[in-house]
Amino acid sequence: MIDAAVLDRLGLSDLPEGERRLVAGALRIVDLPPGTTVFSPGSLCAGWIMVEEGSVRVVMTSDTGREILLYRVGAGESCALTTACLFGEDPYAATGMTEVATRAVLIPAATVFRLIEMSDAFRKMVFKGFGHRITDILHTMEDAVFHPLDARLAALLLDRAGPDGTVTATQAELAAELGSVREVVTRKLGKLSDAGILERQRGTIRVMKPEGLRQIRMSDQ
Repeated sequence: MIDAAVLDRLGLSDLPEGERRLVAGALRIVDLPPGTTVFSPGSLCAGWIMVEEGSVRVVMTSDTGREILLYRVGAGESCALTTACLFGEDPYAATGMTEVATRAVLIPAATVFRLIEMSDAFRKMVFKGFGHRITDILHTMEDAVFHPLDARLAALLLDRAGPDGTVTATQAELAAELGSVREVVTRKLGKLSDAGILERQRGTIRVMKPEGLRQIRMSDQ
């Protein structure tokens, strides 16, 4: 039987006792190392996925190889694409990959459908999470379409920079988060480097003048 603390971390502890027992008896815990593909385009959905610890990034890839980050699934969150594929009975159209060591749980489809029918609390939780994630995706699309890349890149670097100013990310990863292509992001980073705002190293970027990035970010306000 699954420990009650697991259900609490997943936000399932408020379910009635009978429904908690049903979930606890059916869910399966999976430990995944960094870089593990959780799902990929064309694969079928076996059940509802929630992340207990860690992070999964969900990326869509075009025929030309261009990537865009749709969203991340963090601790206590469910995957909107999994929810859509489960209830729409469609295969996945994007890739989910762990960013760090991740512990996830899978509730089999049959159990999910039974809970949706019998539990108001579970049904509200599923669709509330789905609605919030769709809003996140719309914000991502809005940024990609309506806001300049320079400002979005500056904001991303400021957000990802550690206490010492280090951003641990490849240029391809930054491009995916921005919905751009690596070559364009590389040119933008080159200009920032020439201006002394940052230093580029293999796999990392060091922000030297955060005030310069803030000015660029504010130019879109």
